[in-house]
Amino acid sequence: MAGILAQIESRAGMPCVNRKHVSETVSMSFQPGAHLSLPSTEAHPLVGRTILQIIPDLDTGGAERTAVDIAKGLTDVGARALVATEGGRLVAELQAKGGVWLPFPAASKNPLAMALNVRKLALLCRHEGVELIHARSRAPAWVALAAARKLKLPFVTTYHGSYATRSAVKTLYNSVMARGDVVIANSAYTADLILAKHGFARDRIRVVNRGTDFSAFAPQAVSPERIQALRRAWGIEAHQRIVLLPGRLTSWKGQRVLIEAARILRDGGDTDTAFILAGDAQGRDGYVRELDQAIAKAGLEGRVKRVGHCADMPAALLAAAVVTVPSTEPEAFGRVAVEAQAMGTPVVVSDLGAVPETVLAPPQVSPAERTGWRVPPGDAAALAAALEGALSLRPSARDNLAGRARLHVERHFSLESMVSETLDVYCALLER
Repeated sequence: MAGILAQIESRAGMPCVNRKHVSETVSMSFQPGAHLSLPSTEAHPLVGRTILQIIPDLDTGGAERTAVDIAKGLTDVGARALVATEGGRLVAELQAKGGVWLPFPAASKNPLAMALNVRKLALLCRHEGVELIHARSRAPAWVALAAARKLKLPFVTTYHGSYATRSAVKTLYNSVMARGDVVIANSAYTADLILAKHGFARDRIRVVNRGTDFSAFAPQAVSPERIQALRRAWGIEAHQRIVLLPGRLTSWKGQRVLIEAARILRDGGDTDTAFILAGDAQGRDGYVRELDQAIAKAGLEGRVKRVGHCADMPAALLAAAVVTVPSTEPEAFGRVAVEAQAMGTPVVVSDLGAVPETVLAPPQVSPAERTGWRVPPGDAAALAAALEGALSLRPSARDNLAGRARLHVERHFSLESMVSETLDVYCALLER
């Protein structure tokens, strides 16, 4: 792997930090919302331009959702929005919003296949008239980097996650996400992470917070019928409240912590709360068996339920009495917490990663300014206590919390801001 990456790196003329003209042309800021200067013109500068995003698949997740959102933003201003990917459940939505799906083996991590894919992607870009490439995942980013340098195209990366660095080879592999002409960080936490691990990218980092579509994630946009349909599908009884954990079934998302918190609440007298684990297993059958065993051992069959992927997240969040994100490793952004606050549903999250940017809670703010609860990661007792506090809110207190939370996320995490700031990056690079 190291040899193949070195070959790609050599073709690409790395490291990017030596591309002085890039940092002189594009002045980056660590503050979200800082816009780049664009030429004054009636038509948008991206009209008729062709932008290609590359990502392994378009199934579920923040990176995948962002790719679709940016594609729509591009088509809205008159640009061509191409997405090179293997496919996935979001492809239909991409196409409905004007984006173009280019089937491409972007998920391959085989070093030889990656090297061969460089030529494939370069040919594809020439054929489609691509003028800028934006990579959203590591393996396809190496392919895109080499193709972009070969074609002398601007190259953008978005650093979506906290990547493990267990060895020098892994550090090299991860570093591609910091090698863009512009490196977009989806939170201030992520920007700090990039600086700590890849200091050479310092002058090219731009914080663009993940954006949420507040027209879709709005209580008034969800009909009672949608909520009832979910409750029926999940087997929720009329008297039961829902504590919802949305997220793929993987150990660091904290499902086991919630199961233990559910046991604590049950032992403390809670009899009318259902705990829903909504997310795909994505082939992690061993972990699914561990969860089922933990549920059985705690005597929580019928109270803690795995329901698989949920296609109607606005209704799911509104159906919940509380939404929890009990991650045991840092979230690079925390999309679920923002979407839940937009729906006015109380949130309880782990206090690590980018969470302090998305959920306000003491001691960061006064109790009267809280928009949710933050608890130590992996602490089931603290999670249970916070869930109990959120579940016991009186109607007036819950309404006040919902209003504060909605206002907070609208101010800082709108889809419009994310699209505008990302398109500003594209414009600045294409105008250089």
